[in-house]
Amino acid sequence: MKIADIKLGLSAITVEAKVVEIGEPRDVNTKYGVKSVADAILEDETGQIKLSLWEGQIESVAIGDTVVVHGAYVTQFRNTLQLSIPKSGKLEKLD
Repeated sequence: MKIADIKLGLSAITVEAKVVEIGEPRDVNTKYGVKSVADAILEDETGQIKLSLWEGQIESVAIGDTVVVHGAYVTQFRNTLQLSIPKSGKLEKLD
């Protein structure tokens, strides 16, 4: 799916895009305890979208990597669409 086609409420989508930015990790309180999260910006030829990276995902990708996000769902935070990867989803780095 292309970034321009992503709409609020979609789930189980697959997106291939380039990582153009990764924010500083921060600690947040979740129902599972304190977890690290960082925001990454993904970009393809149609636009950009924010992706939440949790724990080990943060170190698994770098700026400039092309990734495929499998099984993602779309949420909205502060009027901005963002992708989240559920436990059943996967973040895959392409060579």
